[in-house]
Amino acid sequence: MQLQTFGQTPTTEITPSATGNYEPLAGDLVDDLDKFFAPVQLDLIDSLIGEYKGILNNMKSVVEFMDGQGFKSALHYFIEGNSSDSTRSASVSSSRLFGLDGAVAYLNTTFWTRALALTDVYEAMPQARKDEWNEQIRNRTTPDFDEATVRSTMNALLSDRTKFFAERVDGIFRNLSGDHVTNRPEAFYKRFIIAGLTDKYGSIDYSRAGVIHDLRAVVARFVGRQEPTFGTSHPLLEAMKRRFGDWHSIDGGSFRMRLYKKGTIHCEVHPDIAWKLNSILATLYPMAIPPKFRTKPKAKPREFTALQRPLPFSVIQLLSGMKHPGHVGRDLITENPYALRFEYSDGCKVSKREAEAVLTKIGGVRLNTNAFFWFEFDYNPREALDEIITSGVIPCARSHQFYPTPESLADDAIALAGEEAGDTFLEPQAGLGGLACKMPQDRTLCIELSSLHCRVLRAKGFTTIEADFLRWATETDRRFSCVIMNPPFADGRALAHLQAASTLVTPNGRLVAILPASMKHVDVLPGWDLKWTKTYANEFDGTGVSVVMVKATRVTH
Repeated sequence: MQLQTFGQTPTTEITPSATGNYEPLAGDLVDDLDKFFAPVQLDLIDSLIGEYKGILNNMKSVVEFMDGQGFKSALHYFIEGNSSDSTRSASVSSSRLFGLDGAVAYLNTTFWTRALALTDVYEAMPQARKDEWNEQIRNRTTPDFDEATVRSTMNALLSDRTKFFAERVDGIFRNLSGDHVTNRPEAFYKRFIIAGLTDKYGSIDYSRAGVIHDLRAVVARFVGRQEPTFGTSHPLLEAMKRRFGDWHSIDGGSFRMRLYKKGTIHCEVHPDIAWKLNSILATLYPMAIPPKFRTKPKAKPREFTALQRPLPFSVIQLLSGMKHPGHVGRDLITENPYALRFEYSDGCKVSKREAEAVLTKIGGVRLNTNAFFWFEFDYNPREALDEIITSGVIPCARSHQFYPTPESLADDAIALAGEEAGDTFLEPQAGLGGLACKMPQDRTLCIELSSLHCRVLRAKGFTTIEADFLRWATETDRRFSCVIMNPPFADGRALAHLQAASTLVTPNGRLVAILPASMKHVDVLPGWDLKWTKTYANEFDGTGVSVVMVKATRVTH
């Protein structure tokens, strides 16, 4: 990439170009970076320093005691005699076991890690700095955890968080693939490519995953959302691996990505996001970024819109770590292969409640034995969970007018429709298939707007078309002898969906619909034979709506 050869010293000053036609950043974007980070009380590490000193003194006392009493030679027999492999000598000698230098080096790395965990410094670091830090931890080359060093280092790191933010952007740019012409050598564009996400074995490269995490973190700051925790980015990429080549809406529609088998990942951001990335880059390289890339887009371009409020990253992390319940002792918890449990039992209660609500919305049923609980599904939920992990959202009732059909109501609707030899079935706006699951699967078609619900339906074995039903009905030439539906109600949608569905019914075919009670006995389909049921009250969770069912038969003369 061209920027890597500029050889300029990064600076926080912006030197306007001769044209002067870009918006100054100092008063808007760059100065606001400090507000991204919460203030931190360094007094938080006082107790940590005290604990370190106490352990260090105890370690020195143990070494002095062992040396002074001459116990090391006797200890040798304990080590050898209790070795797990009697055919070989123990790998650690008594003299090495009580070597003070190695123990102190490990003590230092442990307490430095704990110190950073008390702040958001590690999360704020760009991946390049994380790699350097992790290398010191692995090699145990961190400095001593003495008070003067700790306070000066932590102060410097905390004050550098804004600088880290700019370095994150720089690190993302420096990791853009130089082999793809989509990438611009002088700045970010709305589309760019990062290579090397997978190694030669097809596994996600940890460090390269960190670059994607940096991108997610930066974009999250730009859109006013909490940063993702690092643990959520690897599962996101693993989910994308299961659907190579597909575009994924990421983090509530903040941007899009798709991953290819060869390890390249294509990213598409809103032009406003590209401008902000370049604005941050310009704080490091003020003379290198052409003015046109530092100019805020004037026309409002197409936006990527989320279906609703994105899920908290803590909820995404819980969902991404779910496992099969397995065994407790020798007993298998459940024989259902599609059962899942949370990996960690000590998660935040609020996050866990929201994660449980997500699982319920995609058809999970909570079961428990004493204090142990899990969720069971009647289909493989992995694709649905992948969709949630990548998009960061789930369809909600308000955005999709989705209220699952209660089973008792579904049973009555199916009975009302009846089944005749050779029937072909359709469920418009199928949701999770509350009606379709009671129809012959090999003769049923589902139409559904939500991509997540489509994945659930397909995982359950239904032929499914992802589409807006009202539009699809005007374009298809397919016809069905039996249509059973629970349409959305708001803003006159029930009648619109009913009339659209009626155009798809064969002569003498039937249409059964769940409708608002206010439509009872209204001539909703002139010329059809209509039979109305009783009124059902309070059938749908979270609503007080009353409904009625109609069986409409298309009469031919």
